[in-house]
Amino acid sequence: MYRGLFIIVLLAAEVSAREIAPFSTDGCSVFPDGTVEQRELWLDCCTAHDYAYWKGGTYGERKRADKDLALCVAATGEEEIARMMLMGVRVGGTPFLPTPFRWGYGWPYLRGYKALSAAELKVIRQSEGAPIAD
Repeated sequence: MYRGLFIIVLLAAEVSAREIAPFSTDGCSVFPDGTVEQRELWLDCCTAHDYAYWKGGTYGERKRADKDLALCVAATGEEEIARMMLMGVRVGGTPFLPTPFRWGYGWPYLRGYKALSAAELKVIRQSEGAPIAD
């Protein structure tokens, strides 16, 4: 009986691993992509941040992605903006709000914080068009 249940759980996990949406980005979400003079000054920072958020993962990975965003924006010479953005993503990026920019937004809602499984990493690589080695 337990063996059958174990197989069902494994199959369910494998099915959910196939459910990531294609990567999408809205730039800096509810924040400008740059200054009035340079409208896309930190857009690349936000796109990289969105990619990390799309994939999701652990709480530590989210903290690292948020810190990387702040460092990237600060490197454009906008340290105040970087601090504001860091505060915004720390509050608004939780995986527990049904927003289109939450942590792990590529996966179905309420995935939460957990390490990406081997099956999920394979799905991510496939969605990126990378060749998959078994």
